[in-house]
Amino acid sequence: MAAPDLILIAILGAATASMGMAAVWARNLIVSVVAYSLASAFLSAIFFDLDSPFAGALELTVGAGLIAILFIVALILAGGEETEVPA
Repeated sequence: MAAPDLILIAILGAATASMGMAAVWARNLIVSVVAYSLASAFLSAIFFDLDSPFAGALELTVGAGLIAILFIVALILAGGEETEVPA
């Protein structure tokens, strides 16, 4: 791997980790789902950069797409889309 690839992977890895921590620490559940979706999108970008398009596409469709939509639908059906997580 060349040095620009390592720099890109480091930046994407830091973005993935920060979005993952934001998803865990967010008080609003919708913000948490959006942060999780962004973390999954950054992880799929890492897979695409590592020349693994099937893993990247799977992570993008299942992780960022399907799971995030299921979480949002579950929040809406449960009536908790505007409540905050108790501290």
